[in-house]
This record gives sequence, C-alpha cells and structure tokens, in this order.
Amino acid sequence: MYKKMIVLRFPPEITDQPLICSLSREHDLCFNILKATILPGQEGIMVLEISGNRKNVNAGLRYLREHGVKVKSVAQEVRRKDEVCFQCGACTAMCPTDALYMDRDTYEVKFDPELCKGCEFCIAVCPVRAMELRFSHEKVLA
Repeated sequence: MYKKMIVLRFPPEITDQPLICSLSREHDLCFNILKATILPGQEGIMVLEISGNRKNVNAGLRYLREHGVKVKSVAQEVRRKDEVCFQCGACTAMCPTDALYMDRDTYEVKFDPELCKGCEFCIAVCPVRAMELRFSHEKVLA
C-alpha cells in the first residue's frame, strides 16, 4: 500500500465538483481528509492522505491536475524502527542514495536520514516493516 500526503488547492470555479469522490470510485484509492476549507465560489484548500496502488495514486493525482487542482506534496521522511529491525540488509540493496548501508566492520545496517530522499524502496522490501514513512503534520496543520 502506497501512501502520500498532499495539499490540494481548488480554484473557485471547480469547488462544486465531486473530484475527491472520483478518486475512490474511478481510481480505486482510499483517502483521509485531515483538514479542509472549501466554500462555493472561493478557493478551496484540503490536506489529504491518499493511499492505494502507486500506479493508481499517480493516475489520481494526474486526474486532479487535469481538472485544475494544484497538488503539492507534504514533507515526509522515512525512519527506521531500530527495535524491529533484525539487520537483514535487504534495504541496503534497494537504497539509491546509500542512506541505508552495511557497516563492513560490524555488519550492522546503518541509516543516515540526511541522505534519504524518501523514495520508499526500503519500505517495500523490509520483511519486518522496520522502515516507515512519517509525514510532517506540524508543517501542514499549523
């Protein structure tokens, strides 16, 4: 399951259209509305957590953009739950930025969040789900 948190800005002329409902019906996506201010005839804003198949999420976001909605991703970060990780190293093979790497002296998997670009490959391959995506809610909901 792929998740993404986004901020949507609706131009005044489309605030009366059921675009978010179409994400569920036409693109097989789930969504959680975290904050919304949408009034007829005024610009609307919505903070939305969207989830589903990555291909469907991308298609859904493309659908929104085609209908005039401005889509902006919310800051997110990948973090490792050290208490869950059993050091298998599967994530190190997938990490394109070397944020996850094997320490050759200790054979311990290390994670440098400063190098992480949030591609989420590590989340997909981790057999124990030690890698997780966290959103910066405080930056959005302030």
